[in-house]
Amino acid sequence: MNPRYKIGYYNNVIKKMLGCGDPENGFIAYRCLSCGEVKKIPFSCKSSFCLSCAKIYTDKWVDYISGALFTGMRYRHVVLTVPEQFRKWFYDNPHLLSELMKIGHAFFQDVVSRWFKEPMDVGSVVVLQTTGRSGSYNPHLHILCTSGGITEEGRWRGFGFIKYDLLHIKWQYHLLKMLRENIRSEELEEEIDKCYRNRPQGLVAYIEKGDVPKGGRGLAQYLAKYVVSPPISLKRIIKYDGRKVRYWYNDHRTGRKVEEEVYALTFIGRMVQHILPKGFQRIRYYGLHATCWSSRIREELKVLLADTTSDIPCTYQVTGSSYRYRIKKSFGIDPLLCPRCCKEMEFEGIWHPKYGWIVNNFDSFFVDDSQMGGRDEGRGAPDSEVRSTESVVQLQMCFM
Repeated sequence: MNPRYKIGYYNNVIKKMLGCGDPENGFIAYRCLSCGEVKKIPFSCKSSFCLSCAKIYTDKWVDYISGALFTGMRYRHVVLTVPEQFRKWFYDNPHLLSELMKIGHAFFQDVVSRWFKEPMDVGSVVVLQTTGRSGSYNPHLHILCTSGGITEEGRWRGFGFIKYDLLHIKWQYHLLKMLRENIRSEELEEEIDKCYRNRPQGLVAYIEKGDVPKGGRGLAQYLAKYVVSPPISLKRIIKYDGRKVRYWYNDHRTGRKVEEEVYALTFIGRMVQHILPKGFQRIRYYGLHATCWSSRIREELKVLLADTTSDIPCTYQVTGSSYRYRIKKSFGIDPLLCPRCCKEMEFEGIWHPKYGWIVNNFDSFFVDDSQMGGRDEGRGAPDSEVRSTESVVQLQMCFM
């Protein structure tokens, strides 16, 4: 494995993923007060790197983004790519990823301002993705952009389309300028000069044709498949024989399904390289969506957008996604109904391997020492004990 990954942070992320769903790493306990059945629901690692937690991570991301978008606003989905010859600079200099996200918004604001020939304030939600289809390192941006902006006079101006030529040239300018400002290297200078000579039409910057799903949850779900899925899903792994891993992906150039077989350590390396630096925020908000602006501008936009001629229904929606809700939605069963007598189970407590019982309802009913890891001294059983049995629930979540 590359020496840069042989540090505690990456080991902890992988260890946490491998221990996902193991009761020894903590669990929530529920008990049926009628028959004494105990159900332990192990903690998940809640990581976007974990295949088992991908569905949970996606649901929470969708809910969060749904609440951040402006009611009634139409958004555009813009994809900004990095040419292959420049990707190694991002791999060797992870701090460039933050700069890449910043210029993603700067690029869009520059494009809209140039299109309308006046300064414009726009909003964008910028999401970093480093995974290529084959699992290779391919940093690129997915941006949710407001379909217009606010002028210096406070007027809203929306756009129906923007020429691709402008997008390509502007993205080339912002990306190469950022690299020059942050990396001092003759090799990089040569690559930049070559890029300008060989690509006079600019770099790839793709904006979704037409409007992507309107507002709220629908738009967030549309984008989730691009930005919050793990590097690879289980269904793409064909086999593992103890030495090599065989998996498939769709080649974006040919549109055909490609199978590849690599050694297990190579496969692990391809996955680990997509773990972002500790504390790195892969989703960032700029312009009208910046924290200092969004709450104030939200009310102003309701008035400004009401004056537009487009018929834009308000589809803003935020829904809950608790463990119980997700299981019922995915499998059609209620996980908190007793498997023996079908009565609703009651929350009993939370057990953590380091802190022990953090929250408990031990005063309400008896807890068996052998099953619940012991109880505090001085807490006796009530006069009439309830027979207790135990089951551990570890349901496989659906993925991509």
